Amino acid sequence: MPNTRPIFLGLDVGTSSVKAALFDDRGRTVARASEPLAMRVPQPGWAEQNPVDWWKAAARAIRRAVGSGRSARRVDAIGLSGQMHSSVFLDRAGHVIRPALLWCDGRTTAQCQAIAARVDQASLRSWVSNPPLEGFTLPKILWLRDNEPAAFARLAKVLLPKDYLRMQLSGTLATEPSDASGTLLFDVANRRWSREMLGAMDLSPDLLPDVGGSTEILGTVSARAATATGLFAGTPIVGGGADNACGAIGVGAVAPGAVVASWGTSGTVLCPTSAPLVDPQMRAHTFCHAVPDTWYVMGVMLTAGAAFAWHQRELARELARKRDAADLLNREAARIPIGALGLTFLPYLQGERTPHRDADARGAFVGLSLAHTRAHLTRAVLEGICFGLRDSLEIIAGLGLAVPEVMITGGGANAAFVRQLQANVYGKPVVPVSQGEGPALGAALLAAVGAGAQPDVAAAAQTIRRRPAVNPRPDAHRAYDEPYRRFGRLYPALRAAR
Repeated sequence: MPNTRPIFLGLDVGTSSVKAALFDDRGRTVARASEPLAMRVPQPGWAEQNPVDWWKAAARAIRRAVGSGRSARRVDAIGLSGQMHSSVFLDRAGHVIRPALLWCDGRTTAQCQAIAARVDQASLRSWVSNPPLEGFTLPKILWLRDNEPAAFARLAKVLLPKDYLRMQLSGTLATEPSDASGTLLFDVANRRWSREMLGAMDLSPDLLPDVGGSTEILGTVSARAATATGLFAGTPIVGGGADNACGAIGVGAVAPGAVVASWGTSGTVLCPTSAPLVDPQMRAHTFCHAVPDTWYVMGVMLTAGAAFAWHQRELARELARKRDAADLLNREAARIPIGALGLTFLPYLQGERTPHRDADARGAFVGLSLAHTRAHLTRAVLEGICFGLRDSLEIIAGLGLAVPEVMITGGGANAAFVRQLQANVYGKPVVPVSQGEGPALGAALLAAVGAGAQPDVAAAAQTIRRRPAVNPRPDAHRAYDEPYRRFGRLYPALRAAR
């Protein structure tokens, strides 16, 4: 029998693809489709994408997911999710001025330094709850002003990726608190644009869109977008959320006491809080959750899954045509002892945020010898990613937040060996979450709340399915003490040598 329950579309614009997934009001997948995206790297440390490509990919993915003609599924509401920070520069006609600078773009060090010189640490904590980092949106706006003044003169509006898709779908210019939190222009504590920061940077508030709620309807599908996507004109679109906030909802991390570690292109560790808690050293981020009256502390490593993908692509080329290449590498690594015979991998291939805040940090294998094989390198890469995520867990615990267990999602939840590796490195039970769509599911659940199919986000999150916990092995966790300490010593030593 056809599904007669309400259906919600979660649309997620990531770095490597745009995903369109349909869910019913119980969070069960009805259909899904994705379209790949390419990232342009004009110079080392730079990263760009054309927002027009996001829209083209989104339209194709939506059409594949909903179908066409008489068989097209009617969607009750749409939720949007997307990569944080990346800048969409629009002129007065709504046309893209130049390719977007992505969250992992590191060209804005000079602008971050200029922000830090103008705004002291206490004011940063008070005004925007975060330090100036190269990936954030504000430094990108300043970079455009400093380096492409003709383009800046045309600038009328700055949007985030998911909100650019909202504009294409509905014509509405709007955002919501969870994504706005990552711009360095948002008062995270009071959930409004920071007049103080805008004034300090000599920027007009008119550059920024209105802010609505994550479950609030902020537009409806236009006739033009309906033709492009197969959606029905008039379908409501809720505010949605940043990919990390939606990903947290998609695994049930909606209230204090939950911790989730995610491996995508980047890696994150996120912990919801009942108040805006700011790390005194600002090594981790403090953002608004897409849940009312809730915030979260989050540590970010810029290359987690991307580091393993690089390793697989460059150091295991003979496996390129094998669909199970990652599984083969994991099985090789599982045979290698803890610590990879003294080999350590620093996963800083595109700079790093937590805990180092260093866009110029670079990756390294340290301790190589003739005794090491590719299997040792694979083991070191996986351990290095886990060590980087443990850095964030240590910061969260140091803030007094409880970490009873760690929910895991993304690439780190797929293989039994990697699940056990995480439990052993963290010293905590890890709980894989079976839903693979992550941010798209979270966005769809926000749409279900906005459409009235669920009373609130907490109720919607009750639909999430958890798999059995993987417990740490005490002897293995103790055995990781020295490799983890070695990992921690290497970054300062290599930075001093630069």
